[in-house]
Amino acid sequence: MSARKRAYREGAHPSLLLGSSGPGVASDDRLGQRDIGRYYRSSSECNNVSQALGYGLAKPLLFNLKTMYQILKPEKINSKSISSLDNLCEALNISVDELNEALNLPESEKYTEKTVPKSNGAIRHVFKPHHLLRKIQRRINKRIFTKLVKWPSYLYGTLPNDLDGNGDIILNRDYINCARQHCQSKSLLKVDIKDFFDNIHEDYVFEIFHVFLKYPDDVSKALTKICCHNKNVVQGALTSSYISCLSLWNMEHKIVKRLQRKNLIYTRLVDDITVSSKVSNYNFDAALSHIKNMLYERDLPLNIEKTRPYYISMEPLTVHGLRVNFDTPRLPSDEVRKIRAAVHNISKLSSEPGYRTTFAYRKDYNRCIGRVNKLKRIGHEKHEALLKKLIEIPPLPSRKDIERTRASIERLERDFQSKGSSYWYYKRFYRAHDRLNVLQRRFDVIASELRDRLKEIKPLYDKN
Repeated sequence: MSARKRAYREGAHPSLLLGSSGPGVASDDRLGQRDIGRYYRSSSECNNVSQALGYGLAKPLLFNLKTMYQILKPEKINSKSISSLDNLCEALNISVDELNEALNLPESEKYTEKTVPKSNGAIRHVFKPHHLLRKIQRRINKRIFTKLVKWPSYLYGTLPNDLDGNGDIILNRDYINCARQHCQSKSLLKVDIKDFFDNIHEDYVFEIFHVFLKYPDDVSKALTKICCHNKNVVQGALTSSYISCLSLWNMEHKIVKRLQRKNLIYTRLVDDITVSSKVSNYNFDAALSHIKNMLYERDLPLNIEKTRPYYISMEPLTVHGLRVNFDTPRLPSDEVRKIRAAVHNISKLSSEPGYRTTFAYRKDYNRCIGRVNKLKRIGHEKHEALLKKLIEIPPLPSRKDIERTRASIERLERDFQSKGSSYWYYKRFYRAHDRLNVLQRRFDVIASELRDRLKEIKPLYDKN
């Protein structure tokens, strides 16, 4: 009897049976899908494979586990290449003139920089790309990174969710599902990469296009120039999150495999690496050494202050702000209390005469409903009750909203012919659409008239 079958009969979790352990395992020595199904039908842990693995699947036992777990390394889906700059323009549906204009933009015009304060008081530099760069970067994401790359299941963040043939999600790549992979852990190692984007040099971006995607020199250089600013990746460029996920494409899988041999679970959410163990007070020295060597090989420095082990014997374990001591991620109890207090506060404010028509109330209400919806994503029992309270007290429009909405639609009508296909027109159109939704609550006739005008000037912006 194989070691894995013996482990299975002794009650080992299937994530430890599919190869070495955890997400992304590649191994020829696996239990069959029938055996995994039998485990879950008899397991008190949960009643279907989906819940047990934490992927939020709607249909238990109907997907191919081998497909889910067969890759550790990012893969290019097909062998086709973009062989020339003309082919690149064709693939991205842009003209040669547009490509040349984007490539010849001075560095000072490629991005507009703004600073945003971090929670720790430091300053974050965010760059807004030139409208032409934005257009090309969006199409690189849609037509190259999204369609041509198969992503391993230990990577999370802004990557596309994995879908089955019916379009149902089989792997959600948000931060909640990332935390879910570490549920019921007893030891955690958190590793934070310092100034991640700023330290991804254009040489490594070129390598992604030239070596990983196998594009020729001229195409790879053009794509690198489109994606980088002042010789590195920047926060704000649309392609940066995909590039950050591929920045360790030829190294990370080796580390994951080594950690899996020790029954450790590895995930990375952009620049936040988490390693977990079901063993209390696990010694992560070797794991941290492997990860450090991988990062230093790519000239990526550690944020020492945020890199350390955590143990359940010392404190509640959290991953991305969610507690993972349980079988599903949970918000910390003080966070739930704060959300309930915010709902109570907004409810109290709504009773003040005229306050529901103010911009301040609208802003607080939208923030509050976003926090309440977070409860739904983790399946919290208080979500429905709190949401019901908010639904009863939505923001109301004032006479000023009629004037603002009319003025907004008039500007859109003036700009439609010259700017109707631009990203900024697209944003302004849907901002006006949102204003009409608020206006509808009190001035439905006026809102209906304005909506008819808005229908005549729908944006021509190509989102693909």
